[in-house]
Amino acid sequence: MRHPYKVFLTAASLIALTACSDGTFGDSWYKEAGAEIDEGSFGNPTMNNTMVQNGDLSYVVNLNQRFANDVPTMINFAFDSTVLDGEARAILMKQANWIRQFPEVRFKVFGHTDLVGSAEYNKALGLRRAQAVVSFLSSQGISRSRLEAVVSFGKTQPLIATTERERRNRRTVTEVTGFVKNHPTILHGKYGAVIFRDYVKSAGEVQKTGQSELAQPEG
Repeated sequence: MRHPYKVFLTAASLIALTACSDGTFGDSWYKEAGAEIDEGSFGNPTMNNTMVQNGDLSYVVNLNQRFANDVPTMINFAFDSTVLDGEARAILMKQANWIRQFPEVRFKVFGHTDLVGSAEYNKALGLRRAQAVVSFLSSQGISRSRLEAVVSFGKTQPLIATTERERRNRRTVTEVTGFVKNHPTILHGKYGAVIFRDYVKSAGEVQKTGQSELAQPEG
């Protein structure tokens, strides 16, 4: 009867030989550390630049995703009201802070209502809500020329399908719509710097800090 330990070693050897023969495990075993996860690229900024210039990626979609990930894009309203309450103002302040960091970017504000009332009345109400948001963002130093348009969907796009009063349906949504025409930053090869500006800035700060430390005389 074979010894269990010898059986185990034989099976392990067969597995190792099989892996080497198909060029997966065997190749990776002799490569440098990290070779399996190194894609040979320069990271996401370069990838975004390349895809945008090739037309494989919409810069508006990408930047809008970034905006939505960084700040809340939606605020809500009381019934039949365009008043911005404290919660709405706090969210719009976050939007304004983000928008100020990207002077090349234009936005559109979409107004919505719940399903109570006529379509005509709700379309006008949604428009007034969007205008209220535009006015607030403008009061925070955002140029109206960058708030591309004010659009109302009225009650045509509810989040919650109910004919009752529903606060979640009474909302505005802020979205990225494009870049300011002829802005000097929007040039070939600059898109990655716009999207990843905070990372670029932080890297510059680290570099300056390192240089200043090197310049200090020894104590």
